[in-house]
Amino acid sequence: MIVQGKNISYSYSYDFANKAFALRNVDLSVAKGELVYILGCNGSGKSTLVRHLNALLKLQHGELSVASFDVTNENDMWRLRRICGMVFQNPDNQFVSSVVEEDIAFGLENYEAPREDIPEKVKAALRIVDMEGYEKRAPNSLSGGQKQRVALAGVIALDPEIIIFDEATAMLDPDGRREVLAMMRRLNCLGKTIVAITHYVEEAVHADRVILMHEGAIIASGTPRDILTNGNLLNRAELLPPMPVRVYYDLLASGIRLSSCPLTNEELAEKICELRSKI
Repeated sequence: MIVQGKNISYSYSYDFANKAFALRNVDLSVAKGELVYILGCNGSGKSTLVRHLNALLKLQHGELSVASFDVTNENDMWRLRRICGMVFQNPDNQFVSSVVEEDIAFGLENYEAPREDIPEKVKAALRIVDMEGYEKRAPNSLSGGQKQRVALAGVIALDPEIIIFDEATAMLDPDGRREVLAMMRRLNCLGKTIVAITHYVEEAVHADRVILMHEGAIIASGTPRDILTNGNLLNRAELLPPMPVRVYYDLLASGIRLSSCPLTNEELAEKICELRSKI
């Protein structure tokens, strides 16, 4: 496992005596190369959990190792944050320069990459996120989806083993969301371990595994089909199932039974076509 955590608890007030927990005895494991989505409503603890992975939050209780590094070892902090990159909700908060190529180069310079290698690393990162030709553009001239892809390029340039997407699509329009989700899947196909957190359940249908959180605890972990078609489980987490699942149960309530519960829009269309062919 590239991420292995046990009994992780965290309190922003350090008030463990009164059980003011943001995280409660969480066990977390992520396999190398896995695409994992962590789902939960606001305040469920998902952002708090992933910010432990690159030590943005200090481990208070429990054990956690990332790529064999103990997150409590301050001597490993620099390497840990290079191994575990993070893309945040608002890309504007990640930009440090008024020129795209300079912004991406900034992280490489901080990690003392050879100066002669930086231009090619910048170009390669922009190529991966389909932003070639934007090197001289100002970030504030880009669309929301383009900004998020440039922010992602800044992370990719450092060649991390793990990339965390912390509500990275929350501020984007539908086109921007599709762009970023496509980049996640592409990076995963290139061998990167992806940990994405969101409250948009539809985004998780193509994950390898879904982790469901509520009130600081993990309440379920399994395949997207196991988790996202379970209406009772999602109700407990205060989340709505994906639209195809809702349609399935609405039809069932009206006496119409599809052959199985669809998870994606494509599956829903297929099941409805099957039903029509039998009429």
